Amino acid sequence: MKKKLKSIVTNNVKLAFLFTGVQSFGRGVWMGNILSLYIVLFSEKANGIFGLTSNELLGVTSGITGIAMTALVFPSGAMADKFGRDIMLKISAFVGIIAMVSLAFSNSIILIFIAMFLWGAFQGLSRPAFESIFADSLPSGKRSRTYANLHLLDQGAMSIGPLMNVALFIYLGDEWDIDILRSVMLVGVVFSLLSAVLLFFFKDDRSLGEESESVVEIPESDDVDTKLSERRKKIPILLVSSNLIIGMGAGMTVKFFPVFFRAIYDMKPISVQYVMAVTFIVTGVFGIIAQRFSMSKGRVEIMLAFKVLAIICLVVIAFYPPLIILLPLFVLRGSLMNAAQPLSRSILMDAVPKKNRGKWNSAETISWGLFWNASAVLGGFLIGDNNFQLCFIVTAIVYTVGALPVILLIPLVNKEI
Repeated sequence: MKKKLKSIVTNNVKLAFLFTGVQSFGRGVWMGNILSLYIVLFSEKANGIFGLTSNELLGVTSGITGIAMTALVFPSGAMADKFGRDIMLKISAFVGIIAMVSLAFSNSIILIFIAMFLWGAFQGLSRPAFESIFADSLPSGKRSRTYANLHLLDQGAMSIGPLMNVALFIYLGDEWDIDILRSVMLVGVVFSLLSAVLLFFFKDDRSLGEESESVVEIPESDDVDTKLSERRKKIPILLVSSNLIIGMGAGMTVKFFPVFFRAIYDMKPISVQYVMAVTFIVTGVFGIIAQRFSMSKGRVEIMLAFKVLAIICLVVIAFYPPLIILLPLFVLRGSLMNAAQPLSRSILMDAVPKKNRGKWNSAETISWGLFWNASAVLGGFLIGDNNFQLCFIVTAIVYTVGALPVILLIPLVNKEI
């Protein structure tokens, strides 16, 4: 029985790792800096679209993705809890394939809008079910190491994407040219499409039973049931609240960093790809380091420390330091802010009962869906004609507010065994 159980869990978890690796590589190629500059060049070529600056248009494009994700993420999470995670993953796979085919043939800003709306729908449908079935396949109280390893794979695959782009730019030309960017994007789109196909193979009957149920340990008390119930309610609320606010801040800034490098520091495509690749690699390594330190210092304490250091880095970046200082600060900012995600995910899944994981994963997805993408619209208007400093300062303030709920989590979350 134990051998069979181990085989079942391994199949489900291995598939999750394969899906993450393939999709992250694809996104590392086409999403982020390539898509951002692709949209900016569309706008510049047309001397503005819909009366918006290129940065404002980029923000609106992200907003469209966020709207689609928001419209579907909560219904899909509820349906994942009620009808099964694997059913929702199959539905999302169809949408993801259509989204990537649409993006491959997008040769106008309207078609890009449609493709990104479908991509948002794909994320809204897939993320709650994927995160839930992955959590259901891991034993509670011992998740952080597996989440850290998955995060390392995610960031490692994302880093290979820009390195692939370097080879493509060497062959096609080291210029911010719309035709070159389109050719680069197509390579990544193919891999993102393949990752959607992998979602057809997840099975709910490969999940664990009681071993993966929620676990919230509390001190001995005469009123154990009441304290347990209160703690179970507070932990996910505080954690998701923090992530929602952090996601709002990230959306204002992250999508515009490639534009920032081009506009303020006159960096070429290949240079930007190297910076992005290093950032992803360091983020994955920091995720492992954070998990190791959390075993002795505590998961919440490490999360808070990393977030504070990331905020300091962003504040310094806002004053446009010399390039030799900017680049390590940029790498540290992104790595420190994102390295704690596996710890956050492990805490949330330990605190939430299996029957409600789809709903809570929907709420978690919103932080990087609605809030990340919708706030990009605000970021675009704050930047306007390349006023990045204002946007970075506002983001740092939002990050600081988002770190406050983490402080309240310190007495509520126990160390892992």
